[in-house]
Amino acid sequence: MTMPPVPVPRYGAGALPDLPESVLAAFGVTDAANVLELPARPRVCLLIIDGLGWELLHAHLEQAPFLASLARRSLTAGFPATTATSLASLGTGLGPAAHGLLGYQVLVPGTGRLLNHLRWKDQVDPLVWQPRRTAYERAAAAGVSVAYVASRLYAGSGLSVATTRGARYTPADGLGQLVAQAETALRAGDRAYVTVYHPDLDATGHVFGAGSPAWSHQLRFVDALAERIAEVLPPDTALYVTADHGMTNPSERVDAETTAALRDGVALLGGEPRARHVYAAPGAAADVLAAWRETLGDRVWVLARDEAVAAGWFGETHSEIPPEMLLRIGDVLAVPYADVAIVAPRAEPVESKLIGMHGSMVPAEQLVPLLSHPNDPT
Repeated sequence: MTMPPVPVPRYGAGALPDLPESVLAAFGVTDAANVLELPARPRVCLLIIDGLGWELLHAHLEQAPFLASLARRSLTAGFPATTATSLASLGTGLGPAAHGLLGYQVLVPGTGRLLNHLRWKDQVDPLVWQPRRTAYERAAAAGVSVAYVASRLYAGSGLSVATTRGARYTPADGLGQLVAQAETALRAGDRAYVTVYHPDLDATGHVFGAGSPAWSHQLRFVDALAERIAEVLPPDTALYVTADHGMTNPSERVDAETTAALRDGVALLGGEPRARHVYAAPGAAADVLAAWRETLGDRVWVLARDEAVAAGWFGETHSEIPPEMLLRIGDVLAVPYADVAIVAPRAEPVESKLIGMHGSMVPAEQLVPLLSHPNDPT
């Protein structure tokens, strides 16, 4: 297979970080750019459906009649197309290299260990790891009432502190609670910015497969959630529905732990099966790059760190990325474009068994919807 060109995310021209920036600009925040040309509204509700990819939605519109009725366009998630990175982009309005949540699990420089952004350990301070102002802090400073509605399981987590600070975290477990808390938060002030996050479609896809019967049934509940939220919106409120990534069901697995060419010279294997950060032992980066290209280059984009940064994968140039942030990125990036996952069954027993996966820059994982529902009194 001839390696296809890499479809680099549309940072600054239609990627997830552009959505909160455009919302802030529509609120009148002076240092924000309305790249997506969103209309000015006093209230905005952003519904994030984890795992609702653009291609998956279009293939299953009959299971989502309300979502299908909305005006829609696509955004790119950013690299990697994974929850922690995308939620940080949506929370900050910054690309991955600016907010620093550069994958599912990345190296903590100087420690020789990985940080899993979804299972954040207390040893890493989220305020230090992600020190930039969030979009919620900027909205609050402009006098907007800001709330984040999601499961109480995530309240106070490292990921939540890093990405949602500035918003009033409002616990809600179950669809009815999400709707009720969203309505209350939207009516809390003359201007309001409320984010609602729902994870179950992604979880269903991981276990049963994207597009499976279980996934399709879960999509119906997601559609009902969006419709119920739309029904309770105060007048002149904009509802935007988006996602953090899409999903595919790779059928082939390459075991990076038992394949000698992929193991030699590797100190740590980060990222996830569809977007790998490969950290080389001292002095071994060039050999690791050559071995991974030789072994996987006909199915996987394999780039050195400097090449990936220069190509714009993370949204910033070398001169814009602090050195300590740059070291979070693998010496080698391995991103499948074919129907394959790079697994590590001993180190990652759960992740390696998943059916649905994501992280890559192929359209099925990278493209997400931006659905719009105006609710004007006229």
